[in-house]
Amino acid sequence: MNKKFTLLAVSSLFALSTISTAAFADPKVPATDPGYSSIQIMEMGQPKDVHWISVKQIAEKLKGKPPMAVGFDIDDTVLFSTPGFYRGKQEFSPNDFSYLHEQKFWDKMNCEWEKFSLPKQIGKELIAMHQKRGDQIYFITGRTASKCEITTQYLKDVFGIKNMHKVIFAGSSKTEFTKTPYIKENNIKLYYGDSDGDIISARKAGAEGIRIMRAANSSNRPIAKNGVYGEEVVTNSQY
Repeated sequence: MNKKFTLLAVSSLFALSTISTAAFADPKVPATDPGYSSIQIMEMGQPKDVHWISVKQIAEKLKGKPPMAVGFDIDDTVLFSTPGFYRGKQEFSPNDFSYLHEQKFWDKMNCEWEKFSLPKQIGKELIAMHQKRGDQIYFITGRTASKCEITTQYLKDVFGIKNMHKVIFAGSSKTEFTKTPYIKENNIKLYYGDSDGDIISARKAGAEGIRIMRAANSSNRPIAKNGVYGEEVVTNSQY
């Protein structure tokens, strides 16, 4: 990539970062490896000390294994949902981040603004690969639940999911990994996510956590560092 273009693209992210913050919280677990954010990777290329894996290589690794249950986080994993979160901040708390703790924001996001979320290419590729294998696909999000939601139908439509399970809204906590019980309950073997908590939640449930890169212009700040737990990171998955 042209260096001048890359620097321009990276510098344009800072305006967004000043009005954004992490949407969800998980207990902190010390890193075992350096890790690199998608912004750093844009500047330096793919670091050699990260365990990179492609969709094709995942398919090869699963070759010969019977169909299984696999799980996906939603925000920044299969959907670029920053437009809804940006709108929520402007409407409910333009001067701080309290909107993330307000039920009225989550009701708007889950029940109306999901339609502004963009499906990520990596989500399309992974879901297509797993459906071809006959795997069961589950979505487990750290969002706060609402009495209504269009997320299940939206994911079904944009990814062409044949046997759609209702989205699981696990909520978030700074003291416990809220996704772990659902990963375990549904016997999920692989769980894809962009956050540190996704990787640890999967491991605590006895599943393998695979990292999806968070887009550099996501409103979920700071941008997570890929590979901090020695996990496999899907190549070019920021898109």
